[in-house]
Amino acid sequence: MGGTAIVILLALILAALVALIVVLLLRRRAPAPPPAPAPRDPFAAEDQVGGDPRTLKAGDMVEYLGTRYFVRGSLRLREGGFTWSEHLLDADTREGGKVWISVEEDPDLEVVWWTEHDPAGLSPGERTLVVDGVEYRRDEHGTADYTSEGTTGVGVQGRVEYVDYEGPRGRYLSFEQYGAGQWEAGLGDRVPTGALTIYPGGG
Repeated sequence: MGGTAIVILLALILAALVALIVVLLLRRRAPAPPPAPAPRDPFAAEDQVGGDPRTLKAGDMVEYLGTRYFVRGSLRLREGGFTWSEHLLDADTREGGKVWISVEEDPDLEVVWWTEHDPAGLSPGERTLVVDGVEYRRDEHGTADYTSEGTTGVGVQGRVEYVDYEGPRGRYLSFEQYGAGQWEAGLGDRVPTGALTIYPGGG
């Protein structure tokens, strides 16, 4: 009996070793699991439905709130190390009023849709201004150098003074004065991510 028990025990040990070797071989042949995706910004520009607004230029087309507009021209502005762009759109559906888009990163990408507003009775020196029942608080004031591309209504290059006001829920009021010209005013609304579709123009 003693010898039989030893034989059985050795057989069990050998079977366990064979099973262990088989498991190890299978593990070596199995493909490695894919690496976990790297952390990324959920609001990065590549996630925007219609492309990157930072690439906008004259000749492109944009679609917003069901209407398409052509980009007629662009202003590239610089103040110190800070840069941003403003793009004038055709205004066939706005009864001749100016419509434009501003694009800046400070530090997040922000796109604002602007419509022309009559500055009569408004002073860009006030701390707060009320327009159409909305109160805006003065946010920034400065002077920037610009270069113009396409049709913008201003010279090829020059300087612009601006005064920006911020209102509630992504609303803005802005004043701009190009050279010694008159103050121009615009009312802006922040464009939600993915709400703007860009169709690149030729060239």
